[in-house]
Amino acid sequence: MWLISLIILIFLVATILYANRVIHVFSREDKPYVIVLDAGHGGFDPGKVGVGDEIEKDINLAITLKLKAYLEYSGAQVVLTRKDDNGLYDASSSNKKRQDMNKRKEIINTSGADILVSIHQNSFSQEKYKGAQVFYYADSNNGNLLAQNIQTAIKTFVDPTNNRLIKDSNSYFILKQTNIPSVIVECGFLSNYEEAKLLSSDDYQDKIAWAVYIGIMKFYKDQEQGI
Repeated sequence: MWLISLIILIFLVATILYANRVIHVFSREDKPYVIVLDAGHGGFDPGKVGVGDEIEKDINLAITLKLKAYLEYSGAQVVLTRKDDNGLYDASSSNKKRQDMNKRKEIINTSGADILVSIHQNSFSQEKYKGAQVFYYADSNNGNLLAQNIQTAIKTFVDPTNNRLIKDSNSYFILKQTNIPSVIVECGFLSNYEEAKLLSSDDYQDKIAWAVYIGIMKFYKDQEQGI
């Protein structure tokens, strides 16, 4: 029992107040936790366009920057694949998308990070579908654990009616080409009118960022306890 208490004490070193929320400050004895945050799309690539003309790349970046703030206030080190609307490609490139994705892969795989969280928005041909869902690489046990913790936190802190389950995938480039536990968080459906409006609002973006932060923190806590 004392060992578990000690681990929790090391994990939750202190608490601070940020954005009217209590943030748990966490670190390791040897080095800080390092997380790569990937705001999907950017530059020439808008991603999905919502029913009210919401632009995915802008929402992705907004949520990513909010999540970055939570993590950094908690003592973590954050690496961004992009910090603004500039894509990761040369203007003269004949295949900007490929160059962009390869550059993201390079940043992730050379970052020395523990995990990757990629922020995206979903869309479908029928408006009725909604709800955040987390994807992970099928062969990654830690990716599965990270995805489950984030999905649970989203249900708890954002939408208790969201009964979506995490889903494995072997097809997403960013999941299969990176060498650390990685997840894609599809924060909601821009094809759903009500959810698209929410995803465009600062308060809801903050709720999503907070939930993802809690999921990440729970993942690290489970790792420390050997769960």
